Amino acid sequence: MYVYLAREDDFDSIPAALRGRTGRLDPVMDLELSSQRRLAHADVGKVMQALREQGFYLQMPPEPLRPDLYFGD
Repeated sequence: MYVYLAREDDFDSIPAALRGRTGRLDPVMDLELSSQRRLAHADVGKVMQALREQGFYLQMPPEPLRPDLYFGD
């Protein structure tokens, strides 16, 4: 799972219920998004809209999930 944030380290923009399920979040990379940029598993327009409206965007792994690759339930 990836969580995109509108502002660096603004973990408070993530609702408490979601933060409680994510565990510890670590910064991975900084991206400059634009309508011309492609993302591997997300629509950049939807990501940008969510960042404007919510301050964050949650990207889940593509289906189907393989439980043998993940830790947790």
